[in-house]
Amino acid sequence: MNNYKDLKIWKKGMDVVQKTYQLAKQLDDKEKYTLRPQLIRSAISIPSNIAEGTCRKSNKDFARFLEIALGSCFELETQLSIVQSNNLAPNIEFDKLFRLIQEIQKMINSFIRKLIIAKELEAKNQQPATD
Repeated sequence: MNNYKDLKIWKKGMDVVQKTYQLAKQLDDKEKYTLRPQLIRSAISIPSNIAEGTCRKSNKDFARFLEIALGSCFELETQLSIVQSNNLAPNIEFDKLFRLIQEIQKMINSFIRKLIIAKELEAKNQQPATD
């Protein structure tokens, strides 16, 4: 897979980045060096790892990068929960952002499962036939 920009999960990841930047702009200046860069790094990591994984030569390697992207989703979700629970960005519709993150988490998990199944089928097909 070479054209990561055609992947729905990459596009959703880019949506998460855009919405995270919008949220980060609304954070107080005291979060300039703490939570703001963490939010942005976590969000950027999602589509970045999806893109990087597409150039890997095996499904196993691709799945590893998808797992990293999934971890970044959970990291971002946690950081957003911190922002929400501390009322650091009161004008944000958190429910929409949480739903988007949860949707991409499900999509990544599904993609990982498909890659694992494909790998297992490939391994099974490479086994010598026994008569």
